[in-house]
Amino acid sequence: MMKIQVIATTKLILSLSFSLAALNWSVQAAEIQGNAEQGAKNTRLCAGCHAIPGYRSSVPEIYTVPLIGGQSPGYIVAALQAYKKGERKHPTMRSVAGSLSDQDMADLAAYYAAQNSQTKANKLK
Repeated sequence: MMKIQVIATTKLILSLSFSLAALNWSVQAAEIQGNAEQGAKNTRLCAGCHAIPGYRSSVPEIYTVPLIGGQSPGYIVAALQAYKKGERKHPTMRSVAGSLSDQDMADLAAYYAAQNSQTKANKLK
């Protein structure tokens, strides 16, 4: 029972951390505006995993890869920044995020935030 409480507490703390990071990014967003059109051109690093419904990665462990279309831009940027800083642990994502500038992150976030079930498929997404 104690283990379940520790896991629940840990998940709550992580959720709050990412919410605060997303809020912090929203404050900084006034300085960096994402360009969805530019983001659409840069999805090649994301498409290999995030464009495949039900895709599961086996490196470093079996991990279900989420589809990120329609996700909040603040959350996407906060997650990318956390991977870049090493706060979120996944070697592939850390490498990808490490190659992105703040503007690249904002552009990708704007592109993916604009996605919905009616969005025409981008061959690169």
